[in-house]
Amino acid sequence: MTFTIFADTGTACVLALWDFMPKSDENTPARPLPAALPPLRAAISLVRVQPEQRAWRFYRMEVWPDLFGRALLMRHWGRIGTEGRRRLDPHPDAGAAMAALDQLARAKRRRGYCDRTT
Repeated sequence: MTFTIFADTGTACVLALWDFMPKSDENTPARPLPAALPPLRAAISLVRVQPEQRAWRFYRMEVWPDLFGRALLMRHWGRIGTEGRRRLDPHPDAGAAMAALDQLARAKRRRGYCDRTT
């Protein structure tokens, strides 16, 4: 593959793509493989259905790893049948995110949410 570049003088310069490719050196070490993210499988789905109050709500929480070794608590809530809203809360590690998930789940259960049954 070649490129043609026209300079201000009107002359054409033809450059080959391989001229711009970095040269591999036998002395350079091979790049390490990317670190695998640890699997975190913490998820809670809660619902609150109170037709007399016209309340059909859902609340879902999950703990996700991020690319920097920390953990994210994803909170997804809203009215059943809608897209709802999402929020990502960063935590320093998975233990802190799990503790926050447990604390929020207890608070939601006190407010009338119960575990979703499929």
